[in-house]
Amino acid sequence: MRVEIRKLLEKLGHKNLLSSDWYSTIDLWLNWYGGKAKFHEYRIYNGQRFVPCTRKTLGMAKKVAEDKADLLLNEKVEITVAPKISSDKQSTSNKYQEYLDTVLMANNFWVRGNQLVELANALGTGAFVEFMDGEDVCIDYVPAPCIWPLRWSNGRIVDCAFASRLSTGENEQTYLNRHVLEGGKYVVYNSLFDKEGKPLPLPEGVLPVWNTNSEMPLFQIITPNIVNNIDIANPMGISVYANSIDDLETIDLAYDSFYNEFKLGRKRIFLKEDMVKMPDPKTGEQAPVFDPNDTVFYMLPGETADKMLTESNMELRVEEHIRAIQTGLDILSDKCGFGKGYYKFDADGVKTATEVVSQNSKLFRRIKKDEIILEKALTDLARAVLFLGGKGTDVEISISFDDSIIEDTNAKANRAMLERTAGIIDDVEYFMATRDLEEKAAQELAEKIRARRPEDLPPPDLFGGGA
Repeated sequence: MRVEIRKLLEKLGHKNLLSSDWYSTIDLWLNWYGGKAKFHEYRIYNGQRFVPCTRKTLGMAKKVAEDKADLLLNEKVEITVAPKISSDKQSTSNKYQEYLDTVLMANNFWVRGNQLVELANALGTGAFVEFMDGEDVCIDYVPAPCIWPLRWSNGRIVDCAFASRLSTGENEQTYLNRHVLEGGKYVVYNSLFDKEGKPLPLPEGVLPVWNTNSEMPLFQIITPNIVNNIDIANPMGISVYANSIDDLETIDLAYDSFYNEFKLGRKRIFLKEDMVKMPDPKTGEQAPVFDPNDTVFYMLPGETADKMLTESNMELRVEEHIRAIQTGLDILSDKCGFGKGYYKFDADGVKTATEVVSQNSKLFRRIKKDEIILEKALTDLARAVLFLGGKGTDVEISISFDDSIIEDTNAKANRAMLERTAGIIDDVEYFMATRDLEEKAAQELAEKIRARRPEDLPPPDLFGGGA
């Protein structure tokens, strides 16, 4: 597919494209993410022929990307919108927030967004793309293989194409959605091609050219916040495990050996051929002594067996394998930004740490570092949704991430409440501290609470104390 996309983009006048080798690298990460790479297929010579084999895998590439996504974009993350200038101080409604929440819900954002962050960590890059479908604002979630930068500056993708393959029966079609900055405003070009590269009519309602009248792009790129050391001039990111492929191989090699230890080391009993059958006392016919389907017993020709019955009970190297797998997990988790000890291999499989993480730990610093890129993307996404919905963009947008793994949020809330009760902070500062709101949004929330009080009651002290 990538060769076809390259040819189509070049035909449309885009010459400064990433090499096909880069997308081959993405394919390598995708194979590991899927659980089976070229490494897992091998052959063993059994003395007569080569036997194809498949290594067992712990699937740690998927696990690493999945855990990183769950730490970054989960159900506790909040996107808060507040107008910069409120014309009605007593209003209890926020049309901006209500509209944004409606659009995110309609686009299944909290599920699909988490999945995109997972794919971005696995494949290096992901993109949110906003567009109009009639009167509705829609969000696409685009993985790395479908993202084609067209122009970039200082590491930021300015113009970008998003490609997808459409199948309609026996016919395969390629859809290109290009966002190009022209004269300070973004223009979106939509194109459809058949499998031979010939242009096709667009579906009904899809414009070939859409002048957005927007200075900001209607797409947001997310990547792990680490340097692309494979191609430093490349604006796309690298997989969170891009520099840990050797470690993934080591873990799966040890795990496959662990599996074979039990498979090859199971108990067997070797016996002479004349012990397999004995004459029946009543009929005189030869009858089997053992169940012929039982794999524990192995019959040897009479002359090759020194003893009537020999037991083979190999000692299993369980602890050695567990230590080897655990060492590999420690190296992998440390290199992927979780720090040592994040993963533990025991009887329940691979488990993750659940205790509160120290603020000076590697995991804390890496998550805060990744939040920088994700916060910018979520802020721009919210602004794009409001723009397309005709709500305006003169708003304050704040992103509250889930820090429950890093600090005890209950203790933080209790401390803020004590300070509010003692009059050290006010209601607005309390909401800023406990909900990570900007001052305007926190002030609006406090006013909403006051506005809901019955008119015959005095202005409330929200926390039962203080001036």
